[in-house]
Amino acid sequence: MNQQAQATYLRMQVNTAAPWELTTMLFSGCIKFMKQGLMAIENEDFNLKNINIKKAVDILDELTITLNHNYEIADQLGKIYDYVKRRLFHVNFKLDVYALQECIELISELRDTWVMAMKELHGVAKVQS
Repeated sequence: MNQQAQATYLRMQVNTAAPWELTTMLFSGCIKFMKQGLMAIENEDFNLKNINIKKAVDILDELTITLNHNYEIADQLGKIYDYVKRRLFHVNFKLDVYALQECIELISELRDTWVMAMKELHGVAKVQS
């Protein structure tokens, strides 16, 4: 699939997604960029590492902004997002692959938990992950 077709497909997905699906997409995007950052560290491509870590941080900022503070869990999620962001800043300066793997695991667990909760809440047979 060429880049223009991919961009069109992604734009259509975002425009037609329910809010909970958008959150799933954000989690998945964050994980994707962290994994690409990990690969960049392993390949000693430090510019690409920096770009991908920044993209992951931007997504964490978006996840933080979308938290509904009418619910107690929002504060805990905000603390987790803040922790992961601090770890990613550490990764960006120290090239700490173990810290990056920890971040990938944390966000993956959050995404998987989110998907399970949304399946139950919405009775959805398959939620995008």
